[in-house]
Amino acid sequence: MDRAGHALRAGWRRLGAYTLVRQGRDLELLHRAMGFATLALVTLAPLLIVVAAADPLARGGFASWLADGMGLSGRSARILTDIISPPRKVIGTTSALGGVTLAVFGIALGGSVQNGYERIWELPPGRWHRVWRQAVWMIAMTAYLYQEAQSRDLTSGAGRIALSTATGVLFFWWGQWFLLGGVVRWSDLLPGAIATMAGLVGLRMFSYFVFTPLIVTNAISYGAVGVVLVVESWLIGVGFVVYGGALLGHWLVEHHGLQRDGGE
Repeated sequence: MDRAGHALRAGWRRLGAYTLVRQGRDLELLHRAMGFATLALVTLAPLLIVVAAADPLARGGFASWLADGMGLSGRSARILTDIISPPRKVIGTTSALGGVTLAVFGIALGGSVQNGYERIWELPPGRWHRVWRQAVWMIAMTAYLYQEAQSRDLTSGAGRIALSTATGVLFFWWGQWFLLGGVVRWSDLLPGAIATMAGLVGLRMFSYFVFTPLIVTNAISYGAVGVVLVVESWLIGVGFVVYGGALLGHWLVEHHGLQRDGGE
């Protein structure tokens, strides 16, 4: 038993897994994921509601986008749609102050993600005048989520899986490089983008098996509040994957690949 335990500890050290766990703790991964979920709920959700209301194709609206992203189907998807669907006149009732508030919180979400990437790659915080990068990233994320919602009506099955995977990897690959100001090599950022997309696929499967029945039971027990809590829990998972995927990619590069300055 002692020999097996020693071999296990030696393998753990060679793998470098302790470093990954320590970096996740130093990054406060769960705390950041909860902050991401909060900002996404007050920023991304209202923004996507406006985009969905303005959609000339009018394919289902924001609630159907959210149900599709969470992998919901059947009764759980109908419950979510009934509770979250906004009125079609949402654009006409959106005030200038509301638009400014959305922009401010949207930049805050981009800033939070940027700060997380900087911590992961051990870079100094970006200067205040780089706030335009956060705004552009937010616009790009909205466009990415919009095309994801539209792709379900354009293709299905293996075709949609391939399209979603490719566009997801490209977005998270570009997003890291752009928010970090291009100081990290593209090749070093690719593992993180792949890990993030793989995590989102896993989260979608988890959501299908866990959140689908949970929405129904929460709607019966707690009403609309219970459904919103499930959505918030899913957003925490998304935040965990966004930061955790980048962290895993950095760990793979540092411990199982070329060092950042090794190929310069």
